[in-house]
Order: sequence, then C-alpha cells, then structure tokens
Amino acid sequence: MAYPTPAVTVTTAATFIPEIWSDEVVAAYKKHLVAANVFKKMSFKGKKGDTINIPKPTRGAASVKAASTAVTLIAATETNIPVLINKHYEYSRFIEDIVEVQALSSLRRFYTDDAGYALAKQVDTDLVQLGRTFNAGAATAAYTKGLIGGDGTTLYTGNSRNCSDITDAGIRAMLLKLDNADVPMDGRTLVVPPIAANDLLGINRFTEQQFIGNGDAIATGKIGMIYGVDVMITSSCPVTTGAATATDRVGMLIHKDALVLAEQVGVRSQTQYKQEYLGDLFTSDTIYGIAELRNDAGVAFVVPGT
Repeated sequence: MAYPTPAVTVTTAATFIPEIWSDEVVAAYKKHLVAANVFKKMSFKGKKGDTINIPKPTRGAASVKAASTAVTLIAATETNIPVLINKHYEYSRFIEDIVEVQALSSLRRFYTDDAGYALAKQVDTDLVQLGRTFNAGAATAAYTKGLIGGDGTTLYTGNSRNCSDITDAGIRAMLLKLDNADVPMDGRTLVVPPIAANDLLGINRFTEQQFIGNGDAIATGKIGMIYGVDVMITSSCPVTTGAATATDRVGMLIHKDALVLAEQVGVRSQTQYKQEYLGDLFTSDTIYGIAELRNDAGVAFVVPGT
C-alpha cells in the first residue's frame, strides 16, 4: 500500500507541537514579569503537598562576656511561615482547523506572547496586592494604612483622598523607615505605577542616577535607580476603590526578603486536538503560592492615579 499523501508531519504541524508553544510562552512570561523578579522565589516543582513551611528563626543579641564566668546562653521558640500553594491560573484558546489553514504564523506568536503576558500580570498583581498589607494595611478594596507618597510618613486615609505625588522627601522618609527596621541596604526596590514613574522624572536625584549601566538595563520593568535603590514600573500596582479614591494607586518600597513566591508548577503549555470540533485546544497554566516573610521589610505608599 502506498504511503498516504498528503500526510501531516512534524513540519506541516509544527505550529501545534507542544514544545514550541511551551518555549515561547515561558519566554514571554519571563519577559513580562516585574514584581516576581524582585522578591524571593522558591521552587516547589515536582513535590506533593499544598503548603511550604518556611522557618522563621528569632534574631539573637550579643551578650557581655565577663571574666571568669560562663557564656550567656540564649534560646527562643522558633516559628515558621506557611506558604499556601493555592493559586492556579490558566489561559486557554480553541483554534479551529480553518484558522490554522488560513491564518498567518504570526497568530501563534500573538497567542503565546499574550499567554505569557496574562500569566505574568496575574502573578505580579497577586504579589503587589499582598504588598498592600505592609504598614498593617488592608488587602481589601477599601484600602487604608499605606503612607502617602508626598511625605512618606502620613497615613493614607482612604475616602479623604489625602494622597499626594511621590517626592524626594517621601522616598527618603520611607528609606529611613527600612533603615530603622535594620533592613539590609542591598536588595531594595521601589515598585511604582506608571503615573509615579512619570513624577519621578521631575526629581533631580532620580534623573541624575537613572543611567543604569553595567548591562542592568535589560532587567524587566527597571527604569532607573535612586539612592542606590532599583526603580521598577508595573501597571499591576493596584487601584484603591471607594467614593473618592477610585483612581489612587498603591506602590511599594520593599526588600527582596519581604515576600516570597513559591512555584509548584511553572508556566507550562499543552495542546490537544479535539476531533469532534476539528480544532486544537491550547492551554497555558501555572500553580503557585505567595506569602509575606517580613512585614517591616516593606513600605506601601499611595499616589494619585491621575
């Protein structure tokens, strides 16, 4: 019997080979991540369970050593921080055969990039939403307790709309807050919404130091530095809601150890042909969890959204 022609081969069906989809989605996901690149990241891949327990030892203090006496023993009841792996997000499209036949190959590139962007934005949004809880702030829509960007010390009071544009004095006040909490100098990042990034361009200290150099400009979302702190811009910074606060945005000055992202299933892509519908089902998904590690290692602040 002659070999059937035309035949579907790895060449003619390359658009729907899962590895290609997966590679392109992962690349797009990494390209669009901003906040997730700032914080501590832990891999839980291939492991069973729904919780990671991270030890949280208590810092000790030095003791005076007196002559002819024994050393002073110190002890503490150590605790742990549970990270619930409870977030599962997916991005799916069903592509009919007629589309595969008639559409340009750029369609696949759009879908893979869009899948990576959607999943990256979701992870970033979850992290920044959790960051709203710094300063004992509420993670709900009716947000209060963040500091206002204008001075870095006044509490945001929600409906009174008392927030103000970020300033040099506000940044320095927030840096002092981290300094007083013994937060390490290195590993700090200022995460701002687009509107605040525009305001930063009017701060001399920022424009003097924004030339990154050393190849660091490739860092996703990084737009400069101020006082040795990386400045990252992301549209995932949440909006506070309420009668008078519908456009106010929440940003963060944080250390990398303030929050943690634990991935149980990294971004993966799968395709499955559905003969009954004559088309391919394309799905990308990820499973992860997030948690706060150090409340005093971050400061949430609010700026006007317009």
